[in-house]
Amino acid sequence: MNVAKLTSGLSTRVAASASPGGPGGDFDFDLFTIGAGSGGVRGSRFAASYGAKVAVCELPFDYVSSETRGGVGGTCVLRGCVPKKLMVYASEYADDFRHAAGFGWSVPTEGLQHSWTSFIEAKRKELQRLNNAYKNTLGNAKVTLLEGRGRVVDPHTVEVDGRRYSAKNILIAVGGKPSKLDIPGAELCITSDEALELPECPRKVAVLGGGYIAVEFSGIFARMGAEVHTVYRQPLPLRGFDGEVRKFAAEQYAAAGLVLHPELTPQSVSRQLDGRLSLVVARSDGSTEVLQDLDQVLMATGRVPKTDGLGLAEAGVELGPKGQVLVDEYCRTAVPSIWAVGDVIDRIQLTPVALMEGMAVAKSVALNQLTQPDYWAVPSAVFSNPEIATVGYTEEAASARFGDLDIYTASFRPMRNTVSGSPLRTFMKIVVDAASQKVVGMHMVGAEAAEIMQGFAVAVKVGVTKAQLDSVVGIHPSAAEEFVTMRSVSRKVRREVPANPVAPAPATAAA
Repeated sequence: MNVAKLTSGLSTRVAASASPGGPGGDFDFDLFTIGAGSGGVRGSRFAASYGAKVAVCELPFDYVSSETRGGVGGTCVLRGCVPKKLMVYASEYADDFRHAAGFGWSVPTEGLQHSWTSFIEAKRKELQRLNNAYKNTLGNAKVTLLEGRGRVVDPHTVEVDGRRYSAKNILIAVGGKPSKLDIPGAELCITSDEALELPECPRKVAVLGGGYIAVEFSGIFARMGAEVHTVYRQPLPLRGFDGEVRKFAAEQYAAAGLVLHPELTPQSVSRQLDGRLSLVVARSDGSTEVLQDLDQVLMATGRVPKTDGLGLAEAGVELGPKGQVLVDEYCRTAVPSIWAVGDVIDRIQLTPVALMEGMAVAKSVALNQLTQPDYWAVPSAVFSNPEIATVGYTEEAASARFGDLDIYTASFRPMRNTVSGSPLRTFMKIVVDAASQKVVGMHMVGAEAAEIMQGFAVAVKVGVTKAQLDSVVGIHPSAAEEFVTMRSVSRKVRREVPANPVAPAPATAAA
């Protein structure tokens, strides 16, 4: 990943010309963090461990976020990664029961029932435990926790519910929130927040969006027995992922039971006489289609930074078109004493990235060591059905960056599925820079993809070559061994050279 592109055009002169910290003088805190999500908690507690006096403010806890409710732990812990993965686990049991017959188990299909209420209660109990655990983590680190809504007054002042505190440095870590399409009937739709707190599993649901949140919830509801219609504007879901992965994943989603509606644009949602919902979608030619009798319409149509009302612009902080905080390579804003990490800067919206950024800021403000987060080879996963995991470049991005590539692919039906009867297949891909023979991208669609990719991400991060990957002995029988046994190039991608290349004109002084 090109870090220069992540700076949003903000000059690095601010960080280069000023040492960490504000001007001299007495402050209530060395660092005041607004937002106690993953990045805010990590940055705060490590800054405290380095000797800084630190405070964090966060809204009171609730399962669904709002302008007045939040909770220590933030999006990932309370209404993102953790509860979503718990829902994935719950839905996977449905597949396990169905597939057990292939291995000789007799599972009573008629009497098999799932208590959605019991699951939600168990999920809530775990979130309460995590919320308290994060509070204890801050307390053990000697970080002052203030409950309330924080607002930046000036470069060295934060106000929390009317009370003001001075700070040498301020860290913005408020994260993001779900956004809805601006269409008639949007108020009838739910977002991922409400999807995690539904009183019952919908029988028929439309999921709007083709990103990772959309395909994850689509898979969850489908496994739980719902009729799921996934609607997205692009020809394929998961824009930004490797093109071959997107195509394969779409095929597998359909095989897993999703009803896919590509290249459709939602127009309106309305309430039927029986209380259920109708969704009108439009094709590119202007014709429309109506999806009726929906229990829920989930808008998984992106997230936006929660910067409204924080006073950032008034304090001199530059914001982007989506409201994201613009920072340099050190996560520092145009105001030298104000920093920002996590989803609010809209670089890579992943919890481990926010943790890395928080650590970097902690070192910058508490140890006086300007530290850059390293965005190269950040692995990620999509917990859809089937699962997706990736690290490094897509083929498209690698072709633009390196030109000549060697591509290795494998597609197969996993051993478990050959016996269970599941139609799902696994796909693996290795992208190699032909010149250096370094592996610059790895991608997988299939069961346990995230667990497998985490280890291979280490190899890509440190610059493994294809020959070194080939020298590794595989673990047999496993799906993971396929990554170290692909010997034949599936195809070679080579930079096109014009038949009669024209020499570039010599540079001029004006140029």
